[in-house]
Amino acid sequence: MTNAVVRIIEELKNRGGLKGTDVANIASVSPTTVSRWIAGKALPDPQTQLVISDLRYVVDRLSEFYTPNETRLWLYSKHRLLNGERAVDLINQGETEKILTVVESIDEASFT
Repeated sequence: MTNAVVRIIEELKNRGGLKGTDVANIASVSPTTVSRWIAGKALPDPQTQLVISDLRYVVDRLSEFYTPNETRLWLYSKHRLLNGERAVDLINQGETEKILTVVESIDEASFT
């Protein structure tokens, strides 16, 4: 599991332009906690694992359209299609489906 967590955090960095502090903020943990995960000294609890896996999925989808820096900005920006909410907050609240609906509309628009 530790290697999986490290891999996911590395993917979030490479594909989403996210830093450990971003992962910490989105998952509502301290940056020290994320450092401990990376060092293999701790594992996220099950609820935090869900948040991280949702974040990874959203980042993977967004990386199909945006650069890592654009993906990070998209995650932190308020969106009209999300009723003025930010994707990072919705992921933290377990409302990833709202984001994925918007991402699907971006995907559909790219083919028209």
